[in-house]
Amino acid sequence: MMTLGVWDWQRMVFMDFTVQAGMDSTGVPTDMLSLNSTVRILYKNPATFFGVHVTSTPFELHYYQLKVASGLMKPFYQRRQTERNSTTVVQGVQVPLYGAVAAVGDARTGDQIQKDSVSVDLNLTFTLRSRAYILGRLVKSKFYRHVRCPITLDGSQLGKPVFLKDSCTYR
Repeated sequence: MMTLGVWDWQRMVFMDFTVQAGMDSTGVPTDMLSLNSTVRILYKNPATFFGVHVTSTPFELHYYQLKVASGLMKPFYQRRQTERNSTTVVQGVQVPLYGAVAAVGDARTGDQIQKDSVSVDLNLTFTLRSRAYILGRLVKSKFYRHVRCPITLDGSQLGKPVFLKDSCTYR
């Protein structure tokens, strides 16, 4: 598979993880999850004759099929033979759980969640799109890279980087 540009999946940092009692939009009482994190990626354009327009689909964090957070990468143009760090904020605010995240229930003591004892397996998924105009608008190359990174949110490691280099798979 031919690619345009080189991506280096660097790290993800979970800044905040909060679970509290609440109600969804229909009034059903449930646990509500708020999550704040950042994903940092390094993009290198080794091409000697053309720049690249880079966009992506939303970065989504899933607990099995439940989407708990999402964020958009800012589109950018990468000049020839340069590199750039791209940081994307991935967050979820008051996401209803409906008892789906069993690890949260295991860490509960009374009304409080012990963050240090929470360990949740998540999947980060997104698609990166690179587009180059090689001869003006005459020759246009497009490349897509579908990325999936299994990540474990460890409550005792909040604020510390989780390195993605070896955990991500892409096609």
